[in-house]
Amino acid sequence: MYEAQQWSAGWSAPVQRPSSGFEENWSEAGFDRQSVRQVVRVTTSGARARVRLSNRFGTKPLTVSAASAGLTGGGAALRPGTLRELTFDGAPSVVIPAGGEVTSDGVELPVERFDSFSVTLYFAEPTGPSTFHAQAYTDSHLAHGDRTADAGGEAFTERTHSWYYLSDVELADDEAAHHGSVVAFGDSITDGFGSTVGADRRYPDALAGRLAAQGLPWAVINAGIGGNLMLHDSLWYGDAAVSRFERDVLDKPGVRSVILFAGLNDIGFSEVDLPTYKPAPDVPVADLMDGYRALIERAHERGVKVIGATVLPFKGAEYHTPRAEAKRVALNDWIRTSGAYDAVADFATALASADDPELLDAAFDSGDHKHPNDAGYRVMAETIDLSSL
Repeated sequence: MYEAQQWSAGWSAPVQRPSSGFEENWSEAGFDRQSVRQVVRVTTSGARARVRLSNRFGTKPLTVSAASAGLTGGGAALRPGTLRELTFDGAPSVVIPAGGEVTSDGVELPVERFDSFSVTLYFAEPTGPSTFHAQAYTDSHLAHGDRTADAGGEAFTERTHSWYYLSDVELADDEAAHHGSVVAFGDSITDGFGSTVGADRRYPDALAGRLAAQGLPWAVINAGIGGNLMLHDSLWYGDAAVSRFERDVLDKPGVRSVILFAGLNDIGFSEVDLPTYKPAPDVPVADLMDGYRALIERAHERGVKVIGATVLPFKGAEYHTPRAEAKRVALNDWIRTSGAYDAVADFATALASADDPELLDAAFDSGDHKHPNDAGYRVMAETIDLSSL
């Protein structure tokens, strides 16, 4: 019976190459005789759960020696009675080929919408540098030894704000149940930079809350990567949007619509000379438009609606210049008027200062003049027409 079930997206994060990233993390060192407990927040419900693990950027096979899942009880602890061993084709361990991924067997575990869900992975031998997602804006926990059977969190004495190898949590109810999903696709503003860590106040979180309040069952998947570029791969900031679109959007179960919100870094990186901002070619607006058109066409071929989102004001940020501002204005005019999208979410107008349209409203500025704060992310979510999804 379970083989016939339709699995729905509960949570997902796009994976990246190991790097030092925005803050200290464990991706470059990897793991050895250690357990990593990772906490995510699902945006739909189910009676059974399974996880997907990715070794996409690994240079050798990865051995996951043991794995478990459960509902989070606070910090690294699990809610009593929810700990479940994870298996892979019936085995307690699995080897993931370099560049590959695996999906666990499903386990009986009732999960409610907005539950915090913990996945614990044990690595009995050195992993090498780890495929990860740099900016989780929540805690992951590290312990020595195999702690996959620990319901308590006492052994997990170290923390970081990244996810490692974990790319998806999928949920199922019965053979007939399948929740659709909405994917928020973009860069650090989608990822949630500037939001309160551990509070789930990114704009996709706020959007999921709006959907739930309206009784709409769709999951919201956050496919943002901090620093991501539309047209170029980055060692620090992930594969280009145009090359990761299939795996991070179109290949997710039940995807019905995508909010396409990218381009700021393509506009801004060339305006400053920072090593982490390479490659940083001067990208013409026409090239960005072509990139958007390509993604829209690929989505429409799969029956997925595309909502275009305008690029936020960023005057006062390190890479705001007259040339960059002219590009932003031209790109936003095209997003609003081209008719290429199924709908438009005008984030730029909603968050702009009433006194200066090139500037984020101070009430919505996290402090760096380009990333919103919690209030700004909430306004972004409110800007989206739910009927367009």
